[in-house]
Amino acid sequence: MKIDTPLTFELAQVGDMARELETAGFDGAYTFEGKNDPFIAVAAAAMSTTKIDLMTAIAVAFARNPMSLAYLGNDLQLLSGGRFIMGLGTQVKAHIERRFSMPWGKPAQRMREMVLAIRAIWDAWETGGQLNYHGEYYQHTLTNPAFTPGRNPHGMPKIYIAGVGPLMTEIAAEVGDGYCVHPFHSATSLEQLSLPALQRGLDAAGKHRKDLAISAQVMTATGSDDAQLQAAIAATRNRVAFYGSTPAYKPVLEVHGWDHMQAQWLQMTREGRWADMADSVTDDMLETFAVVGTPADVAQKLAKRCQGRIDRLSPVIYQPDSSLLSTLLKEIRAAL
Repeated sequence: MKIDTPLTFELAQVGDMARELETAGFDGAYTFEGKNDPFIAVAAAAMSTTKIDLMTAIAVAFARNPMSLAYLGNDLQLLSGGRFIMGLGTQVKAHIERRFSMPWGKPAQRMREMVLAIRAIWDAWETGGQLNYHGEYYQHTLTNPAFTPGRNPHGMPKIYIAGVGPLMTEIAAEVGDGYCVHPFHSATSLEQLSLPALQRGLDAAGKHRKDLAISAQVMTATGSDDAQLQAAIAATRNRVAFYGSTPAYKPVLEVHGWDHMQAQWLQMTREGRWADMADSVTDDMLETFAVVGTPADVAQKLAKRCQGRIDRLSPVIYQPDSSLLSTLLKEIRAAL
């Protein structure tokens, strides 16, 4: 199992942080679509490292188009020497339409087309053949030597797809090289929802489990001392309620009989009752959706939860520092 960690730091510090993470022994580091463009941070990390895998986990696919993503993927694969993994996710309708001012559609079908279109573009660049992709959402038929990068000596990057619902999860297995497990999940939801949907997607594509990498972000509340641990627990309670308020994530709550909490948390977000949201997350809920304890404790819990099911693991930690990350990495390696 590979151990990854987020690159969620100031852009000017990304290069130095990536180098520290590589030296510490992490297998991969990832950016996400938050306050900064995720691809720029990957570029900065690529120029400061030589071995560590670099990922977007995730970039919002529908904020862009297949051609722009094809160029980004090709460029970052060149810049990193073949270490780039393009992780894509959909975001929700409100963000696509009102934040990015882009059209919305059937998200699973559109994601499927997005990946197939990117690969069609890469194939045309690789072979010099005609670009001729036609889908419901994307059509790409124009390319010429002036705008064609040609063959990438490192090959094209792998594409991972994030999903929560069964249909998107199936699509991830069908057309993706990897599946990104959303941080809002549990061991039970992984077994009952995600893994069966992934198998259906693999079966539909005639693929095998070894053909798909499963990458899981797991909410982790830990600390080097009690004060840091308690702050992490408080932040993780808030994160559980925030994720749980999203209607699309309700199936994860349903497998535990907590689906009624989704509407309650959503109403609290509308009223700005953030402290009440965190207080409403019980210890049982916290321990179900996150791993909690000292670095040694959470390492054992992560190993038990993920070993044999997950190919890439990323503990999602509240305000980590280099020392805590290094300690946790050593504990996880020992537990595995």
